[in-house]
Amino acid sequence: MPITALSGPQYLREGLRLILSPGLRLFVILPVTVNLLLFAGLIYLALRQFDGWVDTFMPSLPEWLSFLEYLLWPLFVALVVLMVFFTFTLLANIIAAPFNGFLAEKVETVARGEDSSPPFSWAELFAMLPRTLGREARKLAYFAPRALGLLVLSFIPVANIVAAPLWLLFGIWMMAVQYIDYPADNNKMSWAEMMVWLRQRRWKSLSFGAVTYAALLVPGLNLLIMPAAVAGATVFWVREGGQNPNLPVRSR
Repeated sequence: MPITALSGPQYLREGLRLILSPGLRLFVILPVTVNLLLFAGLIYLALRQFDGWVDTFMPSLPEWLSFLEYLLWPLFVALVVLMVFFTFTLLANIIAAPFNGFLAEKVETVARGEDSSPPFSWAELFAMLPRTLGREARKLAYFAPRALGLLVLSFIPVANIVAAPLWLLFGIWMMAVQYIDYPADNNKMSWAEMMVWLRQRRWKSLSFGAVTYAALLVPGLNLLIMPAAVAGATVFWVREGGQNPNLPVRSR
């Protein structure tokens, strides 16, 4: 694996720098506001239900093996944290999808050097709603059966010990899929073509997904990381030659 494959932190850092720049700051206000309201409500719910969810997944052990509960409990806490976090992130991205797609479009304009301060347009934002929500539905169709399989695995005694690392790996991959999809969709690249594009850059995609996943786990910071990930994925897209092969190449 070449060192250049581990460029995820660089792209996320550049994305954070871009969303804090004067020319793009305005486009971040809406997704950050949506994220703030959603995460506040969902974190409150999770704190109230957390112990019950951990008890649900913890296997029932015979009395002579009860000492293993102290060893297994952290693993199942991690499992619940990963499942809750991933569900919250997915829901937040669905709700914020039109704003994220709009942000990705403006970041691409800046990243290609076409305009350092693109104009804000409510009409343009609302025009993107049907397409971006349709793409989120396609993303959900990809996510749901795989997440369901992992959820079923989480309830199977013994086998559920591997559920936490599998949730982690799946979550990392989905972070790359989730955020690269915004510039890919803006460039009218089909879902199948985008997945091929990601697999051709598997290590770079996973490194970007991993650093994004880790940053999103930090309370408070995650409010800025989501739009930063949209911007970072768009920079990733531009630098790696992202372009719908059926469209003319844009000026650089």
